[in-house]
Amino acid sequence: MENQVKILREKMNMTQNELAEKSGLSLRTVQRIEAGNILKGFTLKTLAQALNIQPEDLITQSKEQIDVQQAKRINLSALAGLVLPYGGIIFPAILTYQTKDLKNKELGKSIICIQIIIAVVFSVLMIISPFIQKLFSFKFPLFMIPLLLFLCLKLFIIIKNGISLNKTQDLSIKLKTNFI
Repeated sequence: MENQVKILREKMNMTQNELAEKSGLSLRTVQRIEAGNILKGFTLKTLAQALNIQPEDLITQSKEQIDVQQAKRINLSALAGLVLPYGGIIFPAILTYQTKDLKNKELGKSIICIQIIIAVVFSVLMIISPFIQKLFSFKFPLFMIPLLLFLCLKLFIIIKNGISLNKTQDLSIKLKTNFI
C-alpha cells in the first residue's frame, strides 16, 4: 500500500514542492513523510489541512504501515525451516497464534500454508528419492536434488514475500484460499 500523503497529493495533482509550499513545511519534510516517517503534532495538522482531510485519516495509514512488522517477523521466522525440520511451519505458527491483529494473522496463515505445502512436497520427494535411485541405479545421491530445490525455493519465497511486505503491505506469493 502506498503512502497516504503521496496518494492524496497525487490525486490533487500536486508536486511535493507545491504541497510543501501550501502546508508551510519544507520539501525535505514532505519527502521524509512520503518515505514513511510517522506524522505527529504540527506536521500532521498542517498536512491534513493542506490536503483537505481530517488528521485522523493520515494517522490510520501510518498505523497500518507499522502493523505489518509482525507479518515480516512471521515471514522471516520461516527461515528456521532451513535448520530445523518443520521449523518453517512451527515458528511462524507460534508467532501467528500470538498475533492479535487480524491483518497480520491472515498474512501469517498465508505464510504457514505455503510453508506446509513446501514441507509436504519436500518430504515426499525425500522419501521416494532412494527408491528412484535404486530403481535407475544412479551413482549420484539423488536426495541432494530435492534438498537443493527445497533450500532455493524456500529462500526465494521468503525473500520475495519480504520485499512485497515492505512495498505493498501484502504477500506476493500466496494461495488463493488458506486451508488453515
